[in-house]
Amino acid sequence: MTTPTSAPPALDPLVVLRGLASLRKLTGSYPAGHPMIGQKLAELEDSIAGLLQASNPIRIDVIRGDVFLDGVVSASENQANQQMLSQLSTLGIDSIHVLEGVQRDELLAVAEFLWQYTESGESMTAQLAARNVQHISLGRLLPLDTRWRSPQWADAPTGPLDPDYAESLSMAQKTWEDTASGKPLDVVTVRDLVQMLIYKVARSNAALGQILAVKQYENLTYCHSVNVAMLSLLIGKQVGLDEATLAALVEAALLHDVGKTQIPLDIVRKPGALDKAERRMIEAHTTLGAEILIQTEGLHPLTPTVALEHHRSVKGAGYPDLGEAIPHPMSQIVSVADIYEAITGARTYQAPTPPERACLILARMAGEKLNTGLVKTFVNTITFFPVGSLVRTNRNELALVVQTNRREPLHPLLTLVDEDTYKPIGQVDTSERESSGGYARHITQSLPAPDGLDLREFLEPATAA
Repeated sequence: MTTPTSAPPALDPLVVLRGLASLRKLTGSYPAGHPMIGQKLAELEDSIAGLLQASNPIRIDVIRGDVFLDGVVSASENQANQQMLSQLSTLGIDSIHVLEGVQRDELLAVAEFLWQYTESGESMTAQLAARNVQHISLGRLLPLDTRWRSPQWADAPTGPLDPDYAESLSMAQKTWEDTASGKPLDVVTVRDLVQMLIYKVARSNAALGQILAVKQYENLTYCHSVNVAMLSLLIGKQVGLDEATLAALVEAALLHDVGKTQIPLDIVRKPGALDKAERRMIEAHTTLGAEILIQTEGLHPLTPTVALEHHRSVKGAGYPDLGEAIPHPMSQIVSVADIYEAITGARTYQAPTPPERACLILARMAGEKLNTGLVKTFVNTITFFPVGSLVRTNRNELALVVQTNRREPLHPLLTLVDEDTYKPIGQVDTSERESSGGYARHITQSLPAPDGLDLREFLEPATAA
């Protein structure tokens, strides 16, 4: 699980909250049209305009005293901020969302509403609508359970799986459960699992498709670890690692999160924000994992290192605090795979991210958190629409990506899908052009795979390159 990083000062949501709190007091203390109200209103308008340039809508949520802008926690903390947050919470305001197009009159109307607000049978939404507020919403969050904000996801892959992939998940699940119960890590099973991933799962297009595509389930630690191991293997092959080093990489990636077996599951799976104590506990999974692996005989020497470093950045930041030490190249590979796998899978607190957007997120992290060369290698390998992705074309055709195109990553080979039976009905190459020179087809949308779609019918028999 990736812990949220601090929002940069230029995108500090507290500026908006402080401005709104100040404007609320001014509207209750001075007559309408007073210069001080106008000045504060202008300042608030400028702050919101700056945030809207980076994010539309602006989503500011207060959970357990921490302020989040679009899910990223603010680093600003002082007594004045806590008092201001307490005042808003007393009013029942834990969440403020602002849409592009918000007008100055709406900001003033919200401030006046907050000054005059008292509990009534009418919802905040209705009361704001009566004041012609269309671009701002206020609400209360449930600090102990915010799952209502996203669908309830299954705990494991659903539907028919590639047999070798299914067996690898079963082996990993038992290994993780045994370790969580206090038993020693089973090195023999780990070795067998590494061999299965390299020589069986990696050669199945159906398995790779099920790993690479959007996952409509909350892949728990054992499943996440198998998937990260496979993604790390793809990167390792592309950068030319030899067979022995690839085996070491897959082992390290498979065990990178083993420390989470020592953390209560309700914290690992907790929806919404973690408090500071819980965050420290989650971050400790890196050192806990390294300790478990160091004490386990028969593992590759770098396996504990990867468990320790996979949340460290290429500039020496991240956790645990190891000074300015740069992570080992093997740790850097696992970091890329770990982040991609985490954001393309569902979580209790977020919906899965489509692969093309996940690749863009990796690109934004390149150079600061992730190794730029490894990011490029990974994105070039899987492309924006990986094998197994369900998509829709500009001709309103439902299709599955069955072969990528490295020369034209936005134009893969597709198998069209019958929308009633979910059966294949022919292939099309989206890189083909019309006589005018334009593409005959292009992908317009990535879609979650329905339960009735069996990737094996589309991707097997085939072997991955």
